[in-house]
Amino acid sequence: MKIIDWYIIKKYLGTFLFTCAIFTVVIVIFDVSEKLDDFLKRSAPLSKIIFQYYAGFIPFYLNFLSPLMNFIAVIFFTAKMADQTEIVPILSGGVSFKRFLWPYFIASFLIFFVTLIGNIYIIPFTNKLMIDFENVYISPKSDNSKSQTHMQIDKNTYVYIRNFDNIQKVGYTFILEKFNGDQLVEKLMADRIVWDSIKRKWNIENYTIREVNGLKENMTKGTRKDTTLDMKPVDFQVYDNIYSAMSTRELGIRIEKEKIRGTGVMQLLELEKYKRFTYPLSAFVLTLMGVSLSSRKVRGGVGLPLGIGIFLSFAYIVSIQFSTMFSLKGGLPPIIAVFIPNILFGALGVYLMIKAPK
Repeated sequence: MKIIDWYIIKKYLGTFLFTCAIFTVVIVIFDVSEKLDDFLKRSAPLSKIIFQYYAGFIPFYLNFLSPLMNFIAVIFFTAKMADQTEIVPILSGGVSFKRFLWPYFIASFLIFFVTLIGNIYIIPFTNKLMIDFENVYISPKSDNSKSQTHMQIDKNTYVYIRNFDNIQKVGYTFILEKFNGDQLVEKLMADRIVWDSIKRKWNIENYTIREVNGLKENMTKGTRKDTTLDMKPVDFQVYDNIYSAMSTRELGIRIEKEKIRGTGVMQLLELEKYKRFTYPLSAFVLTLMGVSLSSRKVRGGVGLPLGIGIFLSFAYIVSIQFSTMFSLKGGLPPIIAVFIPNILFGALGVYLMIKAPK
């Protein structure tokens, strides 16, 4: 590590943190002006607005906009170095362009590491804070029931619930079928199924059980019974962005269950999982592009490189949304969809590095 390496690292991280602070102030001001009527209309407590909503809102948007802020930071201080003729003496002194990139990638690795830890452990928790607040004070759902749910809960057991009310934790018109191969061996039909949060079990009310043994059948009726099923009320939640509020461990468990249940949300679950690990890679991709793009001294100072950088960073964010929609609507495998933006812009970064002044 040379003096110039420490100089670049400090400039990089300092500019990045300053950019984060500026963006935080701007997005909070715009959001307050937009949501103020909702806060007042539903009498949201100030403590919850600050320590619940914005405690989740700020980390979410800083994480979402981190590629843009990272790119702007790299381009701004690199273009300023180029404009002040600081890069030319470095390269003229025998330092290769690849060696010149080392401190940039050391700093970007720190950003990558912090972003990765945040995506895996912190952002899901803060997302839950924000989503819980939004569901009560900003966009509460008048109808919180999930309709026509078919689910396979193990190899031989299938359930159907006509409606499930997540506020009361009650399901209506419940059917459970057990098979032995292709043969139906038991069918349970009930008017209601209620979640008992104390016993952590389901109460089945006004039920009929039909047992089939070859040509023989047995019918049993009852008013109430407790049963344990591999499903919970959270499986029937209908709020937006619910998967982004799951911890990485909960997400992994939900994916394993979804492989059996087949309720049609596997794409969403896998996209959320893979994004948490691949999104931080943008720190390396956009750093390479930013340095290669702005290391040349151009007429007009930092304005042109900064404008191009903002355009490319927005293009990167848009490409993430496009690849996500191709996965959800076009059947593109999620693992491929999350890597497409990094591959495309990584290739562009390599091309810009080759064309950069040496």
